[in-house]
Amino acid sequence: MKVILLDNIKGVGKKDEIINASDGYARNYLLPKKLAVEANSENLSKLNNKKEAASYKRDVEKKEAEELAKKIKGIMLKIKVKAGENGKIFGGVTSKEISDNLKSQYNILVDKKKIDLKETIKTLGEFNVDIKLFEGVIAKLKVEVISE
Repeated sequence: MKVILLDNIKGVGKKDEIINASDGYARNYLLPKKLAVEANSENLSKLNNKKEAASYKRDVEKKEAEELAKKIKGIMLKIKVKAGENGKIFGGVTSKEISDNLKSQYNILVDKKKIDLKETIKTLGEFNVDIKLFEGVIAKLKVEVISE
């Protein structure tokens, strides 16, 4: 019997996958526990609509991420920090500070988890920071750390 899985089932398949299950397994386990539905024409069309909607949503999100990447590319973000004599910073510049400064200076919202900072910035100067906006879309941000 062909069924559409409604949840991930270890050893059987993943959510929204169409599988061939034995009649007894499908009728006595998968269907009563609402882990699957029968793969009839109505359920197949619902599945196709769901996949098309998800694909459209991903395309829209990717376009938005690409536009944001273009905006970010032309920005030179200046962050003022307290520093010692040798250009050493008290503390450091973290991805959270970069995110907050992007929001306050340019009104661009970027989650701090998307900012790919290998380690905190601990010296004055210019740095290139990658921001992973979407799968395959990476924006390059120039950050200039200056002394107050």
